[in-house]
Amino acid sequence: MVDDRLTDEHEILKKAIAGESSAFGSLYDIYQPLLYRFIYLRVSHREEAEDLTHQVFLSAWQNIGSFQEQGLPISSWLYQIARNRVIDYYRTKHVSISLDTETEDIHPSLDDIADSLETKIQLEHIRTALRSLHPDQQDIIIMRFVEGLSNAEVAAALKKHEGTVRVLQHRALRTLKKQLEKRHEHEL
Repeated sequence: MVDDRLTDEHEILKKAIAGESSAFGSLYDIYQPLLYRFIYLRVSHREEAEDLTHQVFLSAWQNIGSFQEQGLPISSWLYQIARNRVIDYYRTKHVSISLDTETEDIHPSLDDIADSLETKIQLEHIRTALRSLHPDQQDIIIMRFVEGLSNAEVAAALKKHEGTVRVLQHRALRTLKKQLEKRHEHEL
């Protein structure tokens, strides 16, 4: 049975490759929020993530004719471009990673403040642990558990074998678990 999503995407993709800008716009509408989130989780700066996401889609539009279907969604190719943009970003910028999170400008109750503070502390611990991983492991964790990509899609995006992705994922999860448990024990 053929996945309807892949069939629909295949039709849109054929039109985009033929130069139909509205078809590429449809791909943009589908994948922009996902790629932005992936990039944002890697760079932690909204403006930089927006700029890099724009660069990903500009590059995709310029190179859509060279895309070769391999039975996977185009997302694998887009994530590969996004990952390369993030790597280039860190190579050229030499930026430090900020763990600050944006806060909403509202007047919450004391309970809301306590809940929000606890959530932010937990998120900061997770971000810190995630950033301690090798970049390939970070990408795999984000693509698999935040973006919901399959092992095959992640493997295609990273240009690795599925078995390698599974091993890296297992090691990353084990490392994250150890770091979070250690942090939790330290806080007690």
